Amino acid sequence: MKKLNTLLLIMAILTLTACGPRTEPAEEVHSPEIAADLFTFQHDSYTAFFNNLRTLCEQSFEGKQIYMQEGRESWEDKRMVMHVTVCEDYVIHIPFHLNEDRSRTWMFFNENGNLRFRHDHRHEDGTPEEVTMYGGYAEPERGTAYKQIFPADDYTIELIPISVDSEWVVEFKDDMSIFSYQLHHEGELLFEAQFDLTQPL
Repeated sequence: MKKLNTLLLIMAILTLTACGPRTEPAEEVHSPEIAADLFTFQHDSYTAFFNNLRTLCEQSFEGKQIYMQEGRESWEDKRMVMHVTVCEDYVIHIPFHLNEDRSRTWMFFNENGNLRFRHDHRHEDGTPEEVTMYGGYAEPERGTAYKQIFPADDYTIELIPISVDSEWVVEFKDDMSIFSYQLHHEGELLFEAQFDLTQPL
């Protein structure tokens, strides 16, 4: 039963939101409305991590699948590219392209001093998909300048009930050579992609 639930979770989070390439450029995806004066994070690790992300601004990096749990169709043969396109004082957008699929954008932003991570999914015409804006808030006691952990928030759990006990881990190597995106469920790794930061495209 646990294996079935895990497979369903991967399908819900990784597959439900997939679609073909959108016609709207990724840079035009807009963040949720945030008060422009809320630039100060409540925790130093949030500030340091956000600043590390900012060092990647206006660059693109190629990645690859490091791990996909058994039972899920592998993305090993797909080209993964992350584009750090929007870098403001309170928000960073990172469109994530999977071959020609440009439906996904990772969003990191300051929400009332907290570091929030969301996944923005769009149809080809630029309209939001039904399953979108899911993610969570970083946990300060577990985060560092190089690693932040985002448990699924209430919005995400309501949107994707099986995401209870899920969390996303976003991590840099200490030398800033690798960017890693991971999905975990009940402490178990389901998916990981890594991007080489030493070779910008």
